[in-house]
Amino acid sequence: MASSASSSSASAATPTGPSAPAPSQARSALRAELAALTTEAFRPDLAEIDRLPTLDIARIMNGEDAGVPAAVAARLPEIAAAIDATAARMARGGRLVYAGAGTAGRLGVLDASECPPTFNTDPSQVMGVIAGGATALVTAVEGAEDNRELAAGDLAALGVGPSDTVVGVSASGRTPYAVGAVEHARAAGALTIGVSCNAGSPLALAADHAIEVVVGPELLTGSTRLKAGTAQKLVLNMLSTITMIRLGKTYGNLMVDVRATNEKLRARSRQIVALATGASEQEIEAALTETGGEVKNAILVVLGGVDGRTAARLLDESGGHLRTALHAAHE
Repeated sequence: MASSASSSSASAATPTGPSAPAPSQARSALRAELAALTTEAFRPDLAEIDRLPTLDIARIMNGEDAGVPAAVAARLPEIAAAIDATAARMARGGRLVYAGAGTAGRLGVLDASECPPTFNTDPSQVMGVIAGGATALVTAVEGAEDNRELAAGDLAALGVGPSDTVVGVSASGRTPYAVGAVEHARAAGALTIGVSCNAGSPLALAADHAIEVVVGPELLTGSTRLKAGTAQKLVLNMLSTITMIRLGKTYGNLMVDVRATNEKLRARSRQIVALATGASEQEIEAALTETGGEVKNAILVVLGGVDGRTAARLLDESGGHLRTALHAAHE
């Protein structure tokens, strides 16, 4: 996997001693806390959904999902501000690190793992950590999400510091692992972002940038892999994709930094060069051969009229921004 899915011991730290609340008191407090969350709310109108025909259930679920993009749209200013801040740090060599538990953690690892083949990023440039480690990607690791110290340890192992951005992801906005990750990262000087689906959450209060996409109660009470999961996926798509656009990883809407690691991607590479340049097949093959298969460099060779070595130099001097390198080549 291209991203990390790290986590140290999953054992939760349980308070002990005379000041620790009795188990029954702690459970009652947690139950009251969850009952106040929009993502945990019960829908009386759906109490007999299991008695409906399958097609009706599908229509209801589809209708519920239809409202998610509008909830994301309401938070676009916050998302854009977080992206600009992230891109600024990554341009200086920083990393983007997602941290979460359960579905939220898996979504972070998924988004991170797709960046190397899509944008040719180093596997350490965009990473995901999940409570419970790699095992938690496919099965629940009990107690891991309740441990703030576990998150701090995972980020400390990565050496998170001032140049990095850490995104805590939690549907409830209260998951101790996600909140602990953001608190540790902020104390270390990193930029912090909190992505959640409840208003006024502890995660939002802990982060520099709060993105609270309130999608309302779920079709199945408390099943936040549904609307909340969809909302988080949309936000993470924006965070990584637009950050990469800002970093010059695209040329227009073309993935010019794509890594051609299989036949499909090699064919896509040639198509990208063709779309960007309008060159003939022969010119495209010659340019890709000249640049060792690097799509961005090949486009610069064709459009800039330079050789492969010059293309590499111009791109290096422009910080990887193809438009800037093209301008320099024409000068």
